[in-house]
Amino acid sequence: MKLWLDGGLQEFESARVSVLDHGLTVGDGVFETVKASNGTTFALTRHLDRLTRSARGLGLPDPDLDEVRRACAAVLEANPMPLGRLRITYTGGQGPLGSDRGDHGPTLVVALGETTRRPDSTAVITVPWTRNERGALTGLKTTSYAENVVALAHAHRDGASEALFGNTAGRLCEGTGSNVFVVLDGEIHTPPLASGCLAGITRALAVEWTGARETDLPLDVLERADEVFLTSTLRDVQAVHRVDGRELPGAPGPVTAKAMRVFDERAADDLDP
Repeated sequence: MKLWLDGGLQEFESARVSVLDHGLTVGDGVFETVKASNGTTFALTRHLDRLTRSARGLGLPDPDLDEVRRACAAVLEANPMPLGRLRITYTGGQGPLGSDRGDHGPTLVVALGETTRRPDSTAVITVPWTRNERGALTGLKTTSYAENVVALAHAHRDGASEALFGNTAGRLCEGTGSNVFVVLDGEIHTPPLASGCLAGITRALAVEWTGARETDLPLDVLERADEVFLTSTLRDVQAVHRVDGRELPGAPGPVTAKAMRVFDERAADDLDP
């Protein structure tokens, strides 16, 4: 396996990032995960736009998107596989042991891991922790991901693949790495960005392609929704068949099944929508 590190391809086993990199010591970095099928990326332009927005939100210099594109192409060519998780990581670079940044400049890593298509439906749980819709990192895709690690481990212990958060106001927000949609009386709803959720790439496409409405929703809507589904880069649109102890028999339901079909068809027609 080969990855891209600061200007060129390197062997996975020998690639090294400084132990004083701010991405490691204080989580000062941003990232994107891009789906790659047989060496071809999906929605790369949207991902790179969000990478830039996240970097600006942390006060990092804008990434050189021409280099990032070259890096993605080189890594995909060097590591052929049917379905891959292309991970772009951009950090504050080497710095002091504290919150202040150094002057070495950012670190760029692009790596690829093999994956498989997700099941059509999954189980989720809600967790007692909240998203802060008014936090400094709200809406940014940063490497400060420990909260998600803890919540996802909690979900796995309960036989679920995802954990869902409310926000500090008790409204439905998002998952650890996904956005959530609910079906009420045949209409699709998803929390607005003001809830504190990430502006997911797949979320935006699902809203555009299915006509879903952005709606401020209480967390307990999950107890009465007719259908629930998740969206993310590697899930695409995935039905939910259990929320906590509540079973949703027949998942994917008719509205979700249509959303899955529409997403697959539209995504196949345009690889960089």
